[in-house]
Amino acid sequence: MNGIKIDFQDEKLDISLDKKLERIKKIASDSSDLLINEVKISGIKTALICCEGMLSTSTVTELVLVPLTKLGNTESFDSAEGLLGHIDGSMLLSVDRPKADNYGDTVRLINSGFAVLVADGSGEALAFGVQGYSTRGISEPTSGQNIMGAHDGFTETVRTNMSLIRRRMKSPYLKFELFVMGKRSHTDMCLVYMRDRVPEKLVEDIKKSLGRVNLETILSSGYIRPFLEPARNGIFESTGVTERPDVLCSKLLEGRVGVIIDGTPFVIVVPRLFVENFQTMDDYCSRPYYTTFIRWIKYVAFFTALLLPGVYTALAIHHPESFSRPLFSILMEAEQNAPLSLVTESVIVLIMYEVIREAGIRLPSAVGGAVSIVSGLIIGDAAVDSGIISTPMLTVIAISVVSGFVIPDLDHTVTVFRFLFLIAGGFFGLAGISLLGFVLISDLCSQENYGVPVMASVSPFSLNAMRDVITRSGFRRMQNGGFTVEKFRQR
Repeated sequence: MNGIKIDFQDEKLDISLDKKLERIKKIASDSSDLLINEVKISGIKTALICCEGMLSTSTVTELVLVPLTKLGNTESFDSAEGLLGHIDGSMLLSVDRPKADNYGDTVRLINSGFAVLVADGSGEALAFGVQGYSTRGISEPTSGQNIMGAHDGFTETVRTNMSLIRRRMKSPYLKFELFVMGKRSHTDMCLVYMRDRVPEKLVEDIKKSLGRVNLETILSSGYIRPFLEPARNGIFESTGVTERPDVLCSKLLEGRVGVIIDGTPFVIVVPRLFVENFQTMDDYCSRPYYTTFIRWIKYVAFFTALLLPGVYTALAIHHPESFSRPLFSILMEAEQNAPLSLVTESVIVLIMYEVIREAGIRLPSAVGGAVSIVSGLIIGDAAVDSGIISTPMLTVIAISVVSGFVIPDLDHTVTVFRFLFLIAGGFFGLAGISLLGFVLISDLCSQENYGVPVMASVSPFSLNAMRDVITRSGFRRMQNGGFTVEKFRQR
């Protein structure tokens, strides 16, 4: 059965109250959660329309219903325009009081938790912000864990997220721009940036990119990010996401733009740099020498996660002379009884790991831990004891996988290219790994987003910005300059 499509977005509100209510009921198909309360105020027929479950009953009663009831007993009006004008101009029923003169805006306000007042004889509707739907409280974010930083994270409510940013950035230059996207979902979204830090052209370009979005619904940040990235998608992402208000505020100070989407706790950051995958908020709460040490460990972990299986396979097959004699003897003894080739063996182990990880993520938390234990202890141990998988290969894969946990933001890229480097090393040796690495670095250095190179601070090189890349200098030195979007857009 085909759905009924009603075109009402730009249709003006009728003057007659009965026609307005009839039209709204038809648009909503008499949905059970649509509440219409008709009442006479000073002899003028009005109706208060709302959506059940989207507003606070106590708030709407105290701020709207009681004052309107008293108004009907104390004031008299000759027309609906006079009544609505008095309510809008002389009564502060709520702080957020948008108006609507068409059915599209009226229905969107109703479905957003506003109480909408319409009157017989007026083509305008007054809305009162009395939202009170259930929301998740502010809690510690599930990603980007830290020890010494803040422990509050974004929620699924756009206005709550705006308040979390404003609490940290009380500057008048902090600007929020609310808008609606999604032809069916009418999702609330918000651009946030520092007016004195972000280039005006960058904000204009981001708005143009968002203007090309023609989706019916927007349910998460993944729906929007492809439109904010270059048409020629690079290997690495040029936009980032964060659950942490403090991280977003630090990016705003560098001239970035945040995109907040109602319904998801992940805020999009545009543009994003590659070196930020190795930085955390705890880096700026610890001593510089310790942070520098940890940051270099992350760099080593990245290359280990990406290259170790491929390099091991390449050396074992094509360059065995690279191993010392004792080590080569150990590896030969472990591999001589294995029925599969090194490349096949490596691919099987990596695929098995990905299957186990996906099962642990998708299953309920009460079962996910059991899957990891069963898979690790039983399947892994049985595969080694039976001789199907050699111990050195399992060790190499385990080290590579664990190293990838250090840089979770690059997990997707590392997972795919770990396989590619493994195949290149298995068939072409170190030459294949070098060629694929050259392609990877070339793509990374050539990629940019809104005029900002993804490898900014490294390529093009900036000595001042390197104080927070190779090392982590103290704040006494970092306060004198660092990365800014404007500086690299000017090159």
